[in-house]
Amino acid sequence: MKTEDEAPQSAAHAVAAAYLGWTLDAFDFFVVVFMVDILAQHFAVQKSAIIWSITATLAMRPVGALLFGMLADRFGRRKPLIANIIFFSLMELLCGFAPNFTAFLVLRILFGIGMGGEWGLGASLAMESAPQKKRGLISGILQSGYSSGYLLAAIATRTILPTFGWRVMFWAGGLPALLAFYINWQVKETEAWKKNKPPGIGTIVKAAGSSWKLFLYLALLMTLMHGLSHGTQDLYPDFLKSMHGFTTARVSYIAMFYNVGAILGGILFGHFSEHWGRRRAMMAALGVSLCIMPVWAFGSTTIALALGAFVMQVGVQGAWGIIPAHLNEMAPDNLRGLIPGFAYQIGILLAAPTNTIEYALRDRFGYSWALASFEIAVIVVLSAALILGYEKKGKDFVTPESISGPSH
Repeated sequence: MKTEDEAPQSAAHAVAAAYLGWTLDAFDFFVVVFMVDILAQHFAVQKSAIIWSITATLAMRPVGALLFGMLADRFGRRKPLIANIIFFSLMELLCGFAPNFTAFLVLRILFGIGMGGEWGLGASLAMESAPQKKRGLISGILQSGYSSGYLLAAIATRTILPTFGWRVMFWAGGLPALLAFYINWQVKETEAWKKNKPPGIGTIVKAAGSSWKLFLYLALLMTLMHGLSHGTQDLYPDFLKSMHGFTTARVSYIAMFYNVGAILGGILFGHFSEHWGRRRAMMAALGVSLCIMPVWAFGSTTIALALGAFVMQVGVQGAWGIIPAHLNEMAPDNLRGLIPGFAYQIGILLAAPTNTIEYALRDRFGYSWALASFEIAVIVVLSAALILGYEKKGKDFVTPESISGPSH
């Protein structure tokens, strides 16, 4: 057992490791988003092919979530997280050596497996280590790692890319492997896993089968959440370039700005969820995004578009900041490594066509209406799913859950 002095320090290391892992994972993903034009030109393919590589990466994430999630529930959060970080860092590094588009696509598919495993591992580690009354705030901090990675990718696009070229962007993405040493030295296994660990893989599979209704609901929720985030982020740099003629430099500055909003939104609404409840706080964040939609999609000046994007991401990532706590609280005690991460990544599989759909809608209705109409539909359906759902805010992770009804 940890002493009173050791417990906060151990929790801080666990949260830091999970946050950094998700930050660096997101950085590795978003470098492609910022280089769609450059990669298409280098590999002599259409931009749609590079966008397809983004879709393929997203679509492979459930494989990683299933594999690493089962390992996390059977062997603990710490060692599988180390293996995961080394794997996705290696795949990112090799992308910088890709000789052609086929090799690049294969490496992005493999990277998707690694990316899919990281969130569930990191979220279960952080949420099980966090103080119960600060779980919402730490959830927001953890999820803001995604926006932090996006921000770092934007900074790298402005600094590394013009000077050193696209290959170095991927080589820089191999640096997260060093995080494995920090986890090995500083991060301890969680008491929650020690108390609730299943005896074998067969037990995990059986328990997962009995939780199928919960899983289907969480998968639907995550499908809509990914439609919300990827529908407002992935093509927005290309929208600013194609629709408004912005340079890569200007786009990177705007992306830096709206990712600051994303980080603030995740932390603020994560904190609010401790007082308002998980679902109410998420719906409030969605309301922010809905109100700013006209400026975000139809603004005509740089200031308007930048401000619209900033507030949009306050709302989008405000809702996302609550997800690590919400999913981990709803998951069964012996499946906290598997269920949240797998539902999260099944959601991204089902939402993987988001970029392709929006790009196709652009050809028919114009870029602004394509983005706005898609996101309005997502927000409406997502709000309905939250209203019809439930939550378990403040659930005790260490003490085995008693048989009781859900908290509404």
